[in-house]
Amino acid sequence: MNRLFLLAPVAVVTACLAACGSSSGPIRDASQPLMYVSSQYAPAYIANCLESRLSRVRMSNVGGATELAIGSDSNNSYFVTLTPYNAGSVIKVMHPANAPDDPPEPELRFDIARCAT
Repeated sequence: MNRLFLLAPVAVVTACLAACGSSSGPIRDASQPLMYVSSQYAPAYIANCLESRLSRVRMSNVGGATELAIGSDSNNSYFVTLTPYNAGSVIKVMHPANAPDDPPEPELRFDIARCAT
């Protein structure tokens, strides 16, 4: 029974990530988050984990949130906002319209899943 409770957070985050699948086709509303999930880990832990897994990550703090810009300095691919929530975090990932996929979206999703669970 204890194993079930230990796996429950992993299953919830995995289900949320699966539900946030990529849109099919080139038309996507860039004003909507690419991903929006919660984690039991603090923003600092997730930010450090993502920074260790991805190249070209710039971190800043805005208010109580941690923001990560991922991609080249001149053309960011993704913006990740880590907001504290209770003892964990809310993770929001935005992908601007016409931004490159660097890193590829599946790789980014995998790294976020690894760092959030």
